[in-house]
Amino acid sequence: MQNILAIWQREMKSYFVSPIAYVVLTVFLFLSGFFFYSILTAVIQSTMMQAQFGQSQPVDVPGIVSRSFFGTTSVVLLFMIPMLTMGLFAEEKKRGTIELLLTTPVGNFQVMMGKYLASLTFLLIMFAAIGITVSALFIYGQPEWKPITGGFLGLLLYGAALLAVGLFISTLTENQIISVVITFGVILVLWLIESFSASAEGVTKSVLSYLSIIGHLDDFIKGVIDTSHVIYYLTFAFVGLFLTYRSLESMRWKS
Repeated sequence: MQNILAIWQREMKSYFVSPIAYVVLTVFLFLSGFFFYSILTAVIQSTMMQAQFGQSQPVDVPGIVSRSFFGTTSVVLLFMIPMLTMGLFAEEKKRGTIELLLTTPVGNFQVMMGKYLASLTFLLIMFAAIGITVSALFIYGQPEWKPITGGFLGLLLYGAALLAVGLFISTLTENQIISVVITFGVILVLWLIESFSASAEGVTKSVLSYLSIIGHLDDFIKGVIDTSHVIYYLTFAFVGLFLTYRSLESMRWKS
């Protein structure tokens, strides 16, 4: 545990020593704030127009805004996650420090978990930052807390799964740009599987729908926490970490 903590601290320092952390946080907060404002403005304008035409049905503005915002945030994360994982192992390989790291008494599991937990911690920092934006719904309205809590939990599990994928891909190359491109491509395919399933039938349709990494997020955003979705994301993250571990084992034998 001490070794994992030491590697976690090392990776957190490397995030904030380099401009990566500041660029990612700035871009993420800008996009999140922009989309939140745009969604909120569109919903309010739509509500006002309905009132002008005499349609006085109650509208859950905070609920509509939160669901749309979390859905949009899941798309933004497609671009942010590869940037968080691109240098975790690729930079070590480029500098030649990966051999030193793998030949120390620190085990592969400890190295992997230290780096993974660091990226997960940074993701939590990003969510804490957008939590300030979402808090405006509680200040100026009375939203249901379950959809918002479920949305954040879903995004956390979703992000944890994608980080595991990016971590594995980072072990395959020493070029951070290549790591970003491949990670984004793999994540995009997993994200688009849902649209591929629309044209499929029978068992194929069911399998593609289940494999879609975005399809399991919808219920969380609605405030429904289904254990099958939780298991899916945890399993996905486990597979990504297992592949990372096997890749490190391969590198240790080669070194």
